[in-house]
Order: sequence, then structure tokens, then C-alpha cells
Amino acid sequence: MNKQPPEQHRQATFPVYIHATAMNSALGGTLKICQAQLAQNSNANMCLESGWLNDGSQTVVGKIASALPEIEDALAHYNTRNNRIALSALLQIKPEIEKVIRRYGSERVAVIMASSTSGISDGELALAAKLKNGEFPKGYCYQQQEISNLGEFIADYFKLDGPVYSISTACSSSGRAFISAKRLLKSGLVDAVLVGGADSLCKLTLNGFHGLAALSDQICHPFSDDRKGINIGEAGAFMLLSRDKNSSGLALLGAGDSSDAFHLSAPHPEGKGAIEAIHKALNDAHLSAEDIGYINAHGTATKLNDQVEAQAIYSIFSDTVPVSSTKALTGHTLGTASVLEAVISCLILQQNLDLPIQTIHDGIDKNIKPINLNDEKQKLKVKTILSNSFAFGGNNISLIFGYAHV
Repeated sequence: MNKQPPEQHRQATFPVYIHATAMNSALGGTLKICQAQLAQNSNANMCLESGWLNDGSQTVVGKIASALPEIEDALAHYNTRNNRIALSALLQIKPEIEKVIRRYGSERVAVIMASSTSGISDGELALAAKLKNGEFPKGYCYQQQEISNLGEFIADYFKLDGPVYSISTACSSSGRAFISAKRLLKSGLVDAVLVGGADSLCKLTLNGFHGLAALSDQICHPFSDDRKGINIGEAGAFMLLSRDKNSSGLALLGAGDSSDAFHLSAPHPEGKGAIEAIHKALNDAHLSAEDIGYINAHGTATKLNDQVEAQAIYSIFSDTVPVSSTKALTGHTLGTASVLEAVISCLILQQNLDLPIQTIHDGIDKNIKPINLNDEKQKLKVKTILSNSFAFGGNNISLIFGYAHV
């Protein structure tokens, strides 16, 4: 493992403080519900469904169960399921966002969003209507499908005048949004950043993964010997970040990225990109492997991802740090996965929750390195969490959350 750094270098030189978090996913519509579901290791909203795949096959999806808010008439051109999912989470922290705007001014608050789907699901419905009726339904416009639509909606909703952009690097998108947020804050261009993402279930994505033979028709079992692949989920998740210290010290301590570009859809067989991202995050936070108390794995339940991620984790942490993936509880929420799992990580830290249990079905894959998969109720012993997101094209992100004391 990494050598312990000198004590004077054990804290991040530029922590980014977390002032509010929110989420809506298959795990639950509020942080309170999510906390209860995490305590029970519940996957109640992971559903086996037909109708999504073109060949008639069934697959398990993670669906949002709560009702979604309506978008006001003045912003009707943003009225997509994806944006309503985003709004359902954002309303939970609306007072905190408005407080930041009053403090710094609308031009000093940035919006950095991530998505893989944007309004594609509405585009699918609109196309079906045009094929049937000869015209698109009233209110549909192509811009709803653009990746930038999410960020533009949020900026217009809160009347923000700071930098606004959206990132789409597949399943690491919202992780990269954190890196962009940190750079904006460090540069002094803004005083606060609303970072996050939203992705909704759509046939385009599901059939794409089905074409890669990556979907499972059962609840996904990361690291299990008989795992069959991923479950796609939908979610919206957000964090409000600032350079100013909050009352608890909860912060993004470090972030690391890499782009190994080994293959369009497969990870580097030796995990080089994943290892590089983890090392960069540790170095950015001025921490060592011994300072990490839990790893929220990318853990998609595909053969290659789990083997390579386990190899990367083992090369740095051996079998000393508890590891699990929460995707069996939420589904793989694509571009939103990183921020969703970041919010879950912060919830574990703030509420002193038991670490998520890695449910193994029919034994652990004997081909993966013997990492410390968490199979029992236990608390976080070291108050620092590493969260991984490894995407197509070798776009790898690792984030470290904990408490800053600088």
C-alpha cells in the first residue's frame, strides 16, 4: 500500500465544502427515505419489466416511484421527464440555493450538470406520435434532447447568470462535473457551484446496452460468480459546493481522473486508468490508502468491469478497506451515477449509517482479486470515503469525501 504521508500533508490543500445534497432515485425520493432504504439494503424499486427492449426481452430497471413536480408554464419548453426528475431533487434544497444566490449574487453561482439521456425519452414519445399522427405533439422541441438542456433549465429556473455547462462522458459524467466545479472555485471565477445530474429511463439507452449483451434480467450482483450484467436506473442528484467552510466540515477532499482510451467500451485489462484516477484522488487530498474507510465501487456487475476494478482496488488497498457497490439498490444511473453515489457516500458520513452490504449471489467470482467485499453490518471506522466511476472510452473518475480541518 501507499506509504503514509507526513502529518503536515494529510489534509487537502483546497477542500470544496458541501453545503447541501439532494437526490431522487429508485432508492427513494428524499434523503430521509434513502437513509431508511439503505439501512434495510432495500431494492424495492428495482423492477423486472417488458416493453423497453425491441426484441421483447425483459430487463430489470431502477424506477423512481415518487410523483414528479410540474414545470411552470413560463418554462414549458423545458418540460421533459428528465428535467422534472431534476426538479424533484432540486426542490429539496431550494432554500439553500436561494440563500447562496442572495449571498454571492446570481452571476457568481455556476451550474455544472451531467447527463447521458437528457430528454431522449420525450423524444421517443414525440417520434412515435409523429409516426402515428403525422406531426410532433404540441410543446415538443428538439432542444429538449440536447445534453445542455438540463443545465440551461436549472439556470433559468433559479435565474442564474454564472457559467452554465453540461458534461457527458458516459458513466463518469457527473464525477467530471465535480472536477470542473473545483477548478472554477479554485480559479476564483465563482463563489459557489451547483453540481449534479439527471438521467431518465429511455429505450435508446436500454437497447444500446442490450446490443452489447450487458443487461441483466435479474437484480444485478456485482462481483458475484454468476453475475449477468447491469440494471439501468433513473435518478437526479445534486450538491451545492462552495469555497466557504460549512459548519460540519463535510467536503470533497480530492478528485482524480484519467482517460486511458484503451477501448470504446472495455476497461484496460490491467486497470491502469482506474489505478491512475485513484492515485490522483489520493494525492489531491494529500491522503494515503490507510486514510480511506470505505470504497463505493463502480461495481456494474459486468464481467470485465468487476474484475478490472477489483484488480485496481487490490493493487492500492489490498484487502484492508471495505468495498461494495450500491447499484443493486439504484440501478446504474449512467451520467448521474457518480453524483448519486457521492450523495449516498455523504449520507453515510453524516448519518453514521452502516456501510452498504455487498450481496453476493452464488459465490464470489474466483477470478477477481480478493478485495474486502463488505458482507456484514459495520460502521465507518475511518471517516473518509472513496467513490469510483469508470466509463466507456477509459473516462475514469475517483472522488474522496470526508471532513476537512484546514
